[in-house]
Amino acid sequence: MGYIQKNQDLYSSLQKDGHVLIFKPTLSHKDGTHKGNVDADLVLQAMIDFNQNKYNKAVIVTSDGDFYCLVKYLYDNKRLKVVISPYLKTCSVLLKQSAKEKLVFMDNLRNKLEYKRKSTA
Repeated sequence: MGYIQKNQDLYSSLQKDGHVLIFKPTLSHKDGTHKGNVDADLVLQAMIDFNQNKYNKAVIVTSDGDFYCLVKYLYDNKRLKVVISPYLKTCSVLLKQSAKEKLVFMDNLRNKLEYKRKSTA
């Protein structure tokens, strides 16, 4: 992911929980937004790890059509567990075509993912 200094607490928390983070350079725009351009890096790393048998099944979280070739390759090689798309309305048509039945949308997972307080009564 692109490294942004103000997110250091988040990065530290993720690392404390056992996640391995690999940071890529970012470009900062005058309006305060940042651009990471990490799509190609993610595809390359996924393929390196695939060829080294570092995972059995991949979980890809994206709505971006730039990942369709990776998703298609993993799907065709029976190594795609699921593609989780955050946004139904903006999910790429190419991604929908390549992930097929392995595509789910986060809005359909709300009941499984949201925190619910236990009643005390």
